[in-house]
Amino acid sequence: MLAGGKYMERVRKHGPMQLVGNVQGVQAPDFHLLTLDGTAVKLSDYRGKAVLLNFWATWCAPCKVEMPWFVELQKQYGKDGLVILGVAMDDSKPAEIARFASEMGVNYPVLLGTDQLSDDYGNVQYLPTTFYIGRSGTIVDKMTGLLDRKDIEEAVKKALNTTSKATTIPQSQANAEIKPASTKNPNTKAATR
Repeated sequence: MLAGGKYMERVRKHGPMQLVGNVQGVQAPDFHLLTLDGTAVKLSDYRGKAVLLNFWATWCAPCKVEMPWFVELQKQYGKDGLVILGVAMDDSKPAEIARFASEMGVNYPVLLGTDQLSDDYGNVQYLPTTFYIGRSGTIVDKMTGLLDRKDIEEAVKKALNTTSKATTIPQSQANAEIKPASTKNPNTKAATR
């Protein structure tokens, strides 16, 4: 009952969650967010490029493991059209997030996440959560929790090589229960928000 009340509160504020269940081939919801320096960014600004959209937080231990991999992947695949966007989902001030990102050597834009963005992407509850978006703006893959670097790189390659058209979300899928994706390592647990 409590969970249902929390869901209804979010629905009243932001509308129903859009991305739950299998989201491959679904058009990624556009957004308008600010970077740490106040620059406005929209996902649609990156149409024609592959986007790795990573939800993370400064307190998330698995996120700290992934971030250096993302730095390497941005260096390696940026010339091929990869754009990594980090979405900070914690309550820290932008200056604190910027300091953390600098210490981690982040070489890609860090955006300030919102509850609306979390809702639009299926109520992101586990961190890290990463969406791999193809050049046409459709979701190629979604991963929750800490995975192997090679799994992340394979999803990046898939996003770089995908140009499929978007599909609509079936109503049964829109109402499906949210479950974290399985990981290769059953001993790895995702940090929660």
